[in-house]
Amino acid sequence: MKWYLKVLKNYAVFEGRARRSEYWYFTLISTIISIVLGLLVFWSRIPYLDTAYSLAVFIPSLAVAVRRMHDVNKSGWFILIPIYNLILAFTDGTQGPNKYGADPKRPEFDEFLNEAEPGLQQ
Repeated sequence: MKWYLKVLKNYAVFEGRARRSEYWYFTLISTIISIVLGLLVFWSRIPYLDTAYSLAVFIPSLAVAVRRMHDVNKSGWFILIPIYNLILAFTDGTQGPNKYGADPKRPEFDEFLNEAEPGLQQ
């Protein structure tokens, strides 16, 4: 649940990197919520409840997908390539910093690099 809330807190942050766990836990919880809301719409006849939720999480979903592509050192535009983006979403992120930011999985690695080579990070 913490990953879901983290993505919602970073509502429209398209910069930086997102770990696999952040992306996939958000996707899992969002899918479960969508299914539950879809069932509520079916049973209670409250129209557009599931559509409202989908619209509410559209921007955070897009932002976390772009950050996930950044974690594997790819441009956010790679989310538009149907099968390849799924392969990248399952791929482990780049170890250490890349051009999109610090490693979210191993922040201590960035500190080590800063001590070893002070001019490496900007």
